[in-house]
Amino acid sequence: MKSDLYPKYVNPLLNRPDRPLPEEVAIIGAGTIGPDIGYYIKSALPGIRLVLVDIDEKQLQSAEKTIQGYVKKAIDKKKMKPDYAESVGANIVYTTDYSEIKNAELVIEAATENLEIKKKILAQIEAQVGENTIITSNTSSIPAARIFAEAKHPARTSITHFFAPAWRNPAVEVVTWEKSERSIVDYLTWMFCSTGKVPIVTLDRICFVLDRIFDNWCNDAALLLDEAIAPQVDQVAQEFVFAGPFFVLNLARGNPIIVETNTLQMEEGEHYLPANILRSVDSWVTLRPGEKLEIDSQKAEMIRDRLLGVLFSQSFDIINRGIGTLEDLNLGCQIALGFRKGPFDIIRDLGETKTENIISGFQKERPGMPGMESDYDSYQNFKRHVLVDEMDGVKIITIRRPQVMNALNDEVNMEILEVLKENESDPDVKGFVITGYGDRAFSAGADIGKFPEMLGDAGASVQYSRDCSLLLRHLDQFDKPVVAALNGLALGGGFELAIRCHKLVAAEQAWFQFPEVTLGILPGIGGLVVPYRRWPNSAKLFHDMIRQGSRMTAKEALDLGIVSALAGDYLELIEMAVREVKEMAGKPLPRIPDEPVEITALEPLEKPKAGKLTLSKEVVDIINKAIEEAAAKPSFEEALEVGYKAFGEVACTEGAKEGISAFMENRTPEFNK
Repeated sequence: MKSDLYPKYVNPLLNRPDRPLPEEVAIIGAGTIGPDIGYYIKSALPGIRLVLVDIDEKQLQSAEKTIQGYVKKAIDKKKMKPDYAESVGANIVYTTDYSEIKNAELVIEAATENLEIKKKILAQIEAQVGENTIITSNTSSIPAARIFAEAKHPARTSITHFFAPAWRNPAVEVVTWEKSERSIVDYLTWMFCSTGKVPIVTLDRICFVLDRIFDNWCNDAALLLDEAIAPQVDQVAQEFVFAGPFFVLNLARGNPIIVETNTLQMEEGEHYLPANILRSVDSWVTLRPGEKLEIDSQKAEMIRDRLLGVLFSQSFDIINRGIGTLEDLNLGCQIALGFRKGPFDIIRDLGETKTENIISGFQKERPGMPGMESDYDSYQNFKRHVLVDEMDGVKIITIRRPQVMNALNDEVNMEILEVLKENESDPDVKGFVITGYGDRAFSAGADIGKFPEMLGDAGASVQYSRDCSLLLRHLDQFDKPVVAALNGLALGGGFELAIRCHKLVAAEQAWFQFPEVTLGILPGIGGLVVPYRRWPNSAKLFHDMIRQGSRMTAKEALDLGIVSALAGDYLELIEMAVREVKEMAGKPLPRIPDEPVEITALEPLEKPKAGKLTLSKEVVDIINKAIEEAAAKPSFEEALEVGYKAFGEVACTEGAKEGISAFMENRTPEFNK
C-alpha cells in the first residue's frame, strides 16, 4: 500500500503529530452538513469550543436545533450519559461574526458547492485566523488547487470531504495537493482517526475517489431509464448496495449534485455528460420497504452489467491514475457508500473472464469510459483487511475492519499469516506487532461466519475450530517475536489471537472478555487451554471469564502479569510493543508449556449468569469438563484437541441453537437448559 499517498505510515496513528488535538474548531456554513460535522467533532472532543458561522440567522437557529436534537436523541437511546451530553451541547457559538473564529486551530469550510463562494469565504477566514491555523474545505468534487488558488498560506490547507450523515458515517477523504505540507495531511488523518473516523488520502483530482464512484453510479443509473424504471434499477442494485441509487438520490436531494459534479468531470471527456432526466425530476418513485418487483431475467442482467460496468470502470480509473489505493477504495465503498462488498471483492467473485466481458461491454455502450490498463491480477494484489507498516525493523500489522470493530474472519487471519510468512526469513525484520485500527478495538472477536450452518454437526464444527486455528498454530511455532498491542477491547477470538502472541502490551483503557458463553458456545480455538497454561495462577479469573463472560481490565491484566506494560496513547503503545520485540529478537522465545498444569478447582454453578442473563447450564457443564480435561493433558497439542472437540459438542446443544439464533435475530437469548 506504500505510495505517494502514504509516504511513511499507512496507519494514521503511527504518525507523530506536530500539534495536539484542537481546543477550538470553527465551521463555516450552517446548512445540512455543517451542523453534522460540528456534532461529530463535539461528540469526540466535548471539551472544545466550537464556532459555527453562517450569514443566515435562520440557518444558525436551525443548526442549533439540529445539534440539540442529536444530543437529546443520544441521551434517549442511552448512547450518551447526561453529563457527557451536557459537555457536547455546551460551548458552541452560533454566529454571523467571522471575528469569533480568530482563535480557531482548525477551520472547516462547509458552504455550498460553488467555487467563487468558497474562495470568498477562504479570504474571510484568512483575514481572521493566525498563520498556524489549518484551513480545510468540505467539497465532494472541486480540487484543492482551485479552491486555494489565491490562499495566502496554501501550505496549511487541504480538502476534508465528509460523507452523510457526517456525525455517523466514518469515512472522510483527505486530499494531498501540490502546495499542501505533508505534515498537515498527516495531522488531519491522525486527528480524524483519533476521533473515530476512517481517513482516506486521495490525490487532488476532480471528485477525488469515492464521489467519482458514487456520482457515476447514479448518473449511469439515470441513463438506464431509457430501458428500465427506477424501482427495477434499485432492486437490482441492492445485490451490491444496501440502498439503490434512486432511493439515495431522494434521501439526499441529490439530482442537482450529480448534474454539477458530472458536468465538472466533463473536463475529462464528454462521456461524463450528466443524464438529462436528472435536471427535470425532483424525486423518484422507488421501492417501498420490503417491496419486490418481478423483473425479466434478461433485463435484470442488463441492469446488473451496466451498473457493474460503471463501478468497475471508475474503480480501474482511480487505480490506473493513482488517485487512491486499492485498499482505501475497496474499504471506502463499503463504509462511505454502503456497498455490501468492495468493487475489487466483486471483481474477484466474478473472476477474470466475466469481469473482462462486463467492462468491455460497458465500454462499447459508453465510449470513452475508462477500463483495465493492467492485467487482472494487479487489481487483486493487495491486502483487504490489514495494513502493514515498518518501524525500526519491526513490521506493524494493523487489523483494519472499522465497520465491525476489527472483527476477525478467515480472510483476516490468512492475511496476517501471509505477512508473517512473507517476512519470517528476512534478516532485516526483527519481529512483528499486531494491533487494531483506531483506539476502540484490538478486535471484537470472530465473525459468526459459517458456524450457523454447522449447528448440530459435531464433526464439521470440530474441523471448523481446527481450520480457524491455522494462524494461531503458526504463531505457536514462530521463530520471530510477535507482540500483541491491545489498543482497545479484545473479545473472544480477538483475545484468543492476542494470547498466542509472545507478549502482550495494552492501552490503559483496554479490556478483555470471552463472551462466547452468552451465545451458547465457547472459545474453541485455544481459549479453554492457553490462558491456564500461560498464567495458571490466574485460573480463577479465567474461570469467571470463560464460564460467565466477566471482563478483565488492562490494569488487572498488568497486575497478574498477563500484559507486560500499559500505555497512555496509541503511539506510545506501538513504540512500547516495538521495544518488546527488539528485546526478544534473537533470544529464546516464551512458548506455551507442553505439559499438564494444575489449576484452581472449578466451583459448580447451579444457576450460571452473565450479569442479568441466565446462561445455559448444559453449555457451562461442557466448558467445565473441557477445562479440567485440557489442563490434565500431557501435551499442548492434545489439550487443544479437547477444546476443538468441546466446541463440536457445544454445537449440538439447544443452548448453541438458541444463542446463535438470538444473535442473528438481534434479540436476547432465553436459555432453558
